[in-house]
Parts: sequence; structure tokens; C-alpha cells
Amino acid sequence: MLRDDTAAPGGPVPLSIPSRFCGPSRSANGGYVAGRLAALVGGTRPVEVTLRRPPPLDTRLDATARDGAVVLTLGDALLAEARPGQLPGEVVDPVPFDVAAAAMSAYSGLVQHPFPSCFACGTDRPAPEGLGLRPGPVPGRPDTVATTWVPAEGLAEQPGAVPPEMVWAALDCPGGWSADLAGRPMMLGRMTATVHAVPATGERCVVVGRLLGRQGRKAFTASTAYDADGRVLGHAGATWIAVDPSALDR
Repeated sequence: MLRDDTAAPGGPVPLSIPSRFCGPSRSANGGYVAGRLAALVGGTRPVEVTLRRPPPLDTRLDATARDGAVVLTLGDALLAEARPGQLPGEVVDPVPFDVAAAAMSAYSGLVQHPFPSCFACGTDRPAPEGLGLRPGPVPGRPDTVATTWVPAEGLAEQPGAVPPEMVWAALDCPGGWSADLAGRPMMLGRMTATVHAVPATGERCVVVGRLLGRQGRKAFTASTAYDADGRVLGHAGATWIAVDPSALDR
């Protein structure tokens, strides 16, 4: 979505992230940024986005095609890069809407949240200001969380449907919460996703996340978003990296 595209063809695309779409209070939500960059890569194939540094908010950034990728920069600093990718693993099996709604009551972020301002899952950002995701554990499914998602009208650029980057944002945090963000704060390091369709505003969607494994400071997750009829809206695999959350808000 090139809402602020004023560059000549082939040149840098000016891109800024409004403060509404934050993760930590001073930097952008990783899934939202990844979705914005994926739109510049184009096509329907999966896109891999690697976040090198937290993108600042309300700041002119440049997205430039380079060596088969789209790179996001601030001056000489590389913030992120996006390129065609390949999704790891299978989709996460769905759960019914009522099961996801019940799981939300056990969302550990309600007790302790490292980034309460997060646009997608922050406890300070209920819908419609944020996405209102509350990924809680699914009974009988170890390492799996689920949340409902009912896109608010304010997310739509055109009447009725939300833009694809909102699906990327919805796929982001449920993966992280499957790895227990409250007990071990982490930031999104890499996300590979494909979006098959976008939901209508007011549609009763479900997003499911699953922990795939850990290695040192890294956790590997998968997440899948389903529409009201149980069809896959989008699927993602992600790598998360443990961080000191206080350092991100200084």
C-alpha cells in the first residue's frame, strides 16, 4: 500500500509508520511494517521480511528496490529487508470462534505485558483503536494460543475490507504469545507470510499461533488467520529474539 508514494518509478518510496501502529511505544509493530514492505514486493507468493532495527514512528523512511529485495532505510541505517520467501511448515489447525473467545480470558498479557501499547495485542489498545487480539492457551493443544479478531471499521481504507498489512499484523503477535512473551519478552526478528484474502470489517475471524521450537535467544513460531467460514486468510512463520524491553523505550 503506497499511500505516501511520491517517488519516481524505480526510485525510493517514502514510507512512514503512524504512531497508531506501534509495537513498543516508540517503534513500529513488526507485523504491520512487514505487511507494508510485502506490498512493495508484490505478487501472491510468500514474502520474507527481516527486521534489522526497530523502525521509528512518524518518520520519513525510504523503501528501495535493491538486488531482488526491498530495503527499508533511515539515512544510511538498514532497518528491514523484504524478498520473496518460502513458508516453513503447515498451517496451524483452526479452533472454533467460541473456543478462541474462551481462550482470551487466560491471555497472559492481561497480567503482565512487555509492550502494552502494541497495536495488535496491547492491553492499552482495545479495538477499535487496536486490533484487540488476546491470544490465550487452547485447552488440549500444547504450545498453541488462539484469539478472536473482529476487524473494526476504522481499519478499512475502502468500505468493508481491511488492507493486507492488517492481516500481517494479526498474524504477528499470536505467534509470539505461543512462546510466552510475558515470561520472556521478545521482538519479531523475521516473518515470512502469505495473505490469501482480507476479511470484511465486522467479520468474526480467528487467529491461532503455535510454538515450533527454541534455540538460545530465538523462538520459532507459526500462525494462521481464518475467516468466518473457516477459510485461511493468511499463514506465517516467524523468528522471535529475546530482548530487554526497557531498552526499547529509552
